Amino acid sequence: MTETNATRSSDTPVFPEGRYGHRRAAGRRRPWISALLAVALLGVLGLAATRLYRQYGDPTYDAQVITYTDITDTQLRLVFRVTVPSGGSAVCAVRARSRDGAEVAREEVRVDAPPGERQPVVEHLMTTKAKALLGEVLRCRAAE
Repeated sequence: MTETNATRSSDTPVFPEGRYGHRRAAGRRRPWISALLAVALLGVLGLAATRLYRQYGDPTYDAQVITYTDITDTQLRLVFRVTVPSGGSAVCAVRARSRDGAEVAREEVRVDAPPGERQPVVEHLMTTKAKALLGEVLRCRAAE
């Protein structure tokens, strides 16, 4: 038995000369296009990350609740510490919530750090619409 073209195993098929037209040469690779697209993508992602960090991620103004006391039907005393630049000012949004999680008070408190101090302790008395269960600091930002 003889081997024919159909039964011969090879990596590339063998076609009769001139029957199917000219074969196209393998496409040229253009690695610089891929590299350029990768650099552009990294640049866009870097700009987006920088913008989001400036908007949401400033660790300079960090707040920690120390305690909330003197809870009555209409008041809550919130004590918290804020990290601010030395001699700087911050505005902190604070709120009180009731047992069912409803917001019963929300206020903005200005915090001024004395020169040389970075973590002033703030004591703020909030007036609530109903009996509060807890007080919290939502966020702090630079005072304008």
